[in-house]
Amino acid sequence: MKNYSKNLMTLTLTLLMGLFCIQSMAQEKAPPASPPATAKQTVGSKTITIDYSQPSVKGRDIWNAEGKLAPYGQVWRTGANATTTIDFSDDVKVEGKSVPKGKYGLFTIPGQKEWVIIINKGIKWGAYTYKQEEDVVRVTVPAKKAKSFQEKFTIDISKKGVVSLMWADAQADFTVK
Repeated sequence: MKNYSKNLMTLTLTLLMGLFCIQSMAQEKAPPASPPATAKQTVGSKTITIDYSQPSVKGRDIWNAEGKLAPYGQVWRTGANATTTIDFSDDVKVEGKSVPKGKYGLFTIPGQKEWVIIINKGIKWGAYTYKQEEDVVRVTVPAKKAKSFQEKFTIDISKKGVVSLMWADAQADFTVK
């Protein structure tokens, strides 16, 4: 009787574990809330690559300081998750200011009328470790209303080197040559 009970218990545990494994495998993994994205373009002989994550509006007021997504007047990591990076294959000029080739953090300070674009030596986790003394270049560009509403934060680079940052109803462009 002891062997029967022991075998029944072993069989029951094995079946339960098997059912648990099957259920776990059957569940689909949800896509990340802010999926990774890359914008890449060759401008002349120079390649610009921007790696970022795409947060979504999801009905929120993203520019509100209380929402803490991308509040006006505050340093933003220009995406979600890890720091957005911008990589230049050669020396470039960002809005006319020289930047040596290399990989940098891309931060911004969004505003209703203008955005500050920041190329920074720091590539760390988000805006929380941003240090202004590590800035390589800061430029101010006009903000404008986007041509269409962008649910997901999107970065585009034109063949002429215009980098467009678009989210919700806002857009800011800066030029890399």
